[in-house]
Amino acid sequence: MINSSSPQPPASGSEDEAVETIVRVGPGGAIAVAGIATAVVVGLWFAFYLLVFLPRSAP
Repeated sequence: MINSSSPQPPASGSEDEAVETIVRVGPGGAIAVAGIATAVVVGLWFAFYLLVFLPRSAP
């Protein structure tokens, strides 16, 4: 690492193009992760309700 050269900063134009491409695609991955997390939480809630609350309340 001592003899390695310092990294060159990328050209401003290529960085701007990369940012524009990312923004154009949109937040699809974040929405997918949020949807999956919500589905997991709702599924766990139903499982807890069906497997814990209903058996305890039955006479």
